[in-house]
Amino acid sequence: MIVTIEWTYTTRKGPETVFRSEEMNAADAVLIADDLEKTGRTKQVKFLDRFDSYWTMKEMKGYLKGIETEPHNITVYFDGGFDQTTKAAGLGCVIYYDQNGKSYRLRRNAAVEELISNNEAEYAALHFCLQELELLNVHDLSVQFIGDSRVVINHLSEEWPVIEEGLFSWADRIEAKMNQLGIHPEYVLVSRKANAEADRLAGQALKGVEITETSEKASE
Repeated sequence: MIVTIEWTYTTRKGPETVFRSEEMNAADAVLIADDLEKTGRTKQVKFLDRFDSYWTMKEMKGYLKGIETEPHNITVYFDGGFDQTTKAAGLGCVIYYDQNGKSYRLRRNAAVEELISNNEAEYAALHFCLQELELLNVHDLSVQFIGDSRVVINHLSEEWPVIEEGLFSWADRIEAKMNQLGIHPEYVLVSRKANAEADRLAGQALKGVEITETSEKASE
């Protein structure tokens, strides 16, 4: 969960003011809020999530305790590749997540047929990522989805209308799966270079190279 900290600061002589932090993940926010409270001049600490809901310190610590053993702090990279000649498509999925105090990276790809365009392959790649999240038992969380497809990102974030008839069903399937899992998506558009890992997996799938790997991510 991404939150901001909001707190009231009291001076020694009495005047007070309210401060709000930049956005950060919930675990870091709790650590910083604990430190603020130790100054003795901070009161009424609360956390604001991206859905404009406020959480108390007790509620936030309870939330973090509850998700500790489940995947959380999830970032998903997706990419779809399409070969116009063979009509084959490759789907790439990279999922970064935390669980039991450790950080992991899941890499997975798949080759599919019966798609008709690169845009459809991009939608299929995102849906493929949602299936992987379901296998990880991800539910009722905010998840960041990162891709280089302007069509998919702008459609799903409702910046653009869905015009291509063949893409309506994919958008509906993705929305239905999001609702089923209770996922609150945040969509981020990046360059192909910034999405190189998922792009490479999609390309490998087109060449018949299947990748399924989960590895622990080294601490930075």
